[in-house]
Amino acid sequence: MSVLVVNAGSSSVKYALVEPGGTGAGDAGDAGDAGDAGGAGSAHGPAAVLARGLVERVGTAQARLTHVVGSGPDARETSSDVRAGDHTEAMAAVAAAFDEHGPDVAEDLRAVGHRVVHGGESFSGPVLVDDDVLAEVDRLSVLAPLHNPVNLAGMRAALARFAGVPHVAVFDTAFHADLPPVARTYAVPRAWREEHGVRRYGFHGTSHAYVSRTAAAWLERERGVDPAASRVVVLHLGNGASACAVLGGRSVDTSMGLTPLAGLVMGTRSGDVDPALAGHLARVAGLGGAHVEEQLNRASGLLGLAGSGDLRDVRRAADGGDADAVLALEVYAYRIRSYVGAYAVALGGLDALVLTGGVGENDARMRASVAGGLGVLGCAVDEVRNGAVDRGAAVSVVSPEGSAAAVLVVPTDEEGEIARQALALLDR
Repeated sequence: MSVLVVNAGSSSVKYALVEPGGTGAGDAGDAGDAGDAGGAGSAHGPAAVLARGLVERVGTAQARLTHVVGSGPDARETSSDVRAGDHTEAMAAVAAAFDEHGPDVAEDLRAVGHRVVHGGESFSGPVLVDDDVLAEVDRLSVLAPLHNPVNLAGMRAALARFAGVPHVAVFDTAFHADLPPVARTYAVPRAWREEHGVRRYGFHGTSHAYVSRTAAAWLERERGVDPAASRVVVLHLGNGASACAVLGGRSVDTSMGLTPLAGLVMGTRSGDVDPALAGHLARVAGLGGAHVEEQLNRASGLLGLAGSGDLRDVRRAADGGDADAVLALEVYAYRIRSYVGAYAVALGGLDALVLTGGVGENDARMRASVAGGLGVLGCAVDEVRNGAVDRGAAVSVVSPEGSAAAVLVVPTDEEGEIARQALALLDR
């Protein structure tokens, strides 16, 4: 049964029609190759993608839809200008693309799964979308003003267009919902914590859930590690970046906090800074809190350090001798290593360091910079393996044979994870 996964952004709608196979229960598959964690039908392998697409520039007269049927070398791509003055019109364009180019989305559609960024303390798992859920997601927009309102608009638009199937909301924060109190609690006034929900929530939960589960299956098969005791640090490295300590399948700490701004250096986000920064800039530069927050989110990170938020651009500049770019790469990797070290202590050791996301999956030099600096934790990188990662493999091993801690690359499958969680909820 297929699931249409919808990820609505402020000016875009990403979608994918997937067949997820397993729903998270069951074994790791019977593949014996160390480079594979099971096939598409396994609970630990990537979902089968029937179609995917993107509506860009929603809300403008230049909206454009790209629709891809199938995957791999046989994929068929079409692109056209569409009318998408809002998310409702964007979803109508998505439905029209399926009607015109296929596949028949109505034939086997079991559910529509929605990515929602912030579930606060209200949602610790996937839920069927109804009026109460929509209202609560709206109320939680105070915690994610850049994300929840557009996620909500996408849900409402999809509910109108695909009314005959269940809709399921899956939350980025849910994987971290039961963080231990010691990890989620900020040392701030009680009134802030109790009245305003100030705590660590964490994000990228669907990615961390899928990647850590896949890594735990590999550890069990290849190294005999009990999944209930596995100690894994996942690094989701992309334009947004976060680290997560996973003990026995449970998130026990994560780098993002009340918002996705905290933690690692990202494309345009600063990551951790002194909390007094806003007050300092108000005094010395007359900058308001809203302006400082906006700059920390949109003008900092790699962009603030080196002039571009794209690590590929920064890498090229560094190779050309740009000192700012060289420093940016060093800061980026140093912050990651600092978190991995802290999380290895929190876990009581490290069985695997796992990299995913656009940077983690594609930048061999950053993998070497990160893992190669963690020898004290038993991590190392084999140059040949690291340079020959197969993006089509569910798991690629980049550490040397016999390394104390495995270093793995696991391509994330957030759409597949959302679909699995949606089906798991419906099958209860």
